[in-house]
Amino acid sequence: MIRILVFLLIVFGLGLGFAWLADRPGDMVVTFQGYRYEVSLMVAAVAITAIVAATMILWWLVKAIWNSPYTISRYFRVRQRDRGYQALSTGMIAAGAGDAVLARKKNKEAAKLISSDQEPLIQLLDAQTSLLEGDHDAARKKFEMMLDDPEMRLLGLRGLYLEAQRLGDRDVARHYAGRAAAIAPQLSWASDVALGDKTQAGDWDGALALLDTQKASHQIGRDAVNRRRAVLLTAKAMAMLDSDPLAAKNAAVEANRLAPALVPAAVTAARALFRQNDLRKGSKILEAIWKVEPHPEVADAYVHARPGDATHDRLSRARRLQSLRQNNVESSLALARAALDAGELKLARQEAEAAIRMEPRESAYLLLADIEEAETGDQGRIRQLLGKAVRAPRDPAWVADGYVSERWAPCSPVTGKLDAFEWRVPVERLGQVIEQEKDEPRPALAAVSGAPAPARPEPDVPSVVPEPDELAVIDHVDVEPARKGDETGRSGAGRPPLPDDPGVEPDETAEPPKRFGLF
Repeated sequence: MIRILVFLLIVFGLGLGFAWLADRPGDMVVTFQGYRYEVSLMVAAVAITAIVAATMILWWLVKAIWNSPYTISRYFRVRQRDRGYQALSTGMIAAGAGDAVLARKKNKEAAKLISSDQEPLIQLLDAQTSLLEGDHDAARKKFEMMLDDPEMRLLGLRGLYLEAQRLGDRDVARHYAGRAAAIAPQLSWASDVALGDKTQAGDWDGALALLDTQKASHQIGRDAVNRRRAVLLTAKAMAMLDSDPLAAKNAAVEANRLAPALVPAAVTAARALFRQNDLRKGSKILEAIWKVEPHPEVADAYVHARPGDATHDRLSRARRLQSLRQNNVESSLALARAALDAGELKLARQEAEAAIRMEPRESAYLLLADIEEAETGDQGRIRQLLGKAVRAPRDPAWVADGYVSERWAPCSPVTGKLDAFEWRVPVERLGQVIEQEKDEPRPALAAVSGAPAPARPEPDVPSVVPEPDELAVIDHVDVEPARKGDETGRSGAGRPPLPDDPGVEPDETAEPPKRFGLF
């Protein structure tokens, strides 16, 4: 557009010049070697203009002829490059689609038309094609060759990291991720792995510095930064709680400020404050988190805030927790435990039964068994409650990547991911699936193993013949007395019922028999 405007301005200027000369007629006289040439001024201007134009055209022709070899070679070079990039583009698409044959064909074609030094994507296509073909050794060698090229180094580290992950070699994967994070901290995959590695090693200051680098590079949002910082500060406070209580308190309080819903941060901050004899502030932190998410660790820290308190003082604090969150299973269990310690067995039984009505689970039945033992000592009733605890759903626990832990940790021990633990119910026991499918016919153990079926026991001998998928469920239950009784029953002698056998309760007569005839 600018060239057109300049051309129009030049033409317009020439037109004005010729018009100006036409309005002012005159003659131009040139004397050369005795000859005198006389022409009009207009003719002289046209001649001069024609000579200049002819000179420019002649110069352009000479220059074009002189540069014609370079122009021709450049034309073919550009055409070859375009064909190479077209082949490279087709090969990348084929690699993404999983077409190894076409990807390899286009990779060879692109390598012939374009030099790999000029276009690093050819090396990437070559490595991806080797992965599609299943030649992982060749792919790793290509990724290792990329480490020598500064432009391709991060790509090579990424490929080696993924290959190490595929092989399950976590140490090698962390090594490559650490190298990548040192070169480019803005890479989220590398910095996350390096962050988890530093966390597992207990390098809290290094992990916090790396988190600040991530924040400066704007790769994660503000909320995510605050959450991760709170997790790291909580872990740091837990590690320093015994050695440096003041520093642990500062770190835990900051973590609780950044993530008020993080239970370990609140519990650690409260315990650090209790060690500093700041009972009021620590109790406020626990009360605030209890209103948001009732948690047994919060209840334990709140009830045992002062080690020297009497049992009834702890009971009063448990009542305070229940008033903050009523009709909650954790509130009832906390109050039941405190009442059991204080000797208030009637209140303890009432709250434990209320917890079972709200959410029947293992800890509630175990607590009720403890109350039964303290109040009546009825072994039959206690065994019945323990049997219900075996079949009851599991209590929530800290779970990360399928790993169940009794204590919270800042990262997963399986993958090293930061903030991976969640408070939830683990995978249910296999026995609960059996209970749900108890109406379906199942073969006996002897039928599965191919052994002859045992003789039918006498009516007064309990049958303890578990199914194959039930063995993993009851392997932790002491069933040796029952098995010995079976052997006695098979000999034809029979066995009288145990003195502490509670029998069948009236409200359970209509229920089908339990699958585990343990009691």
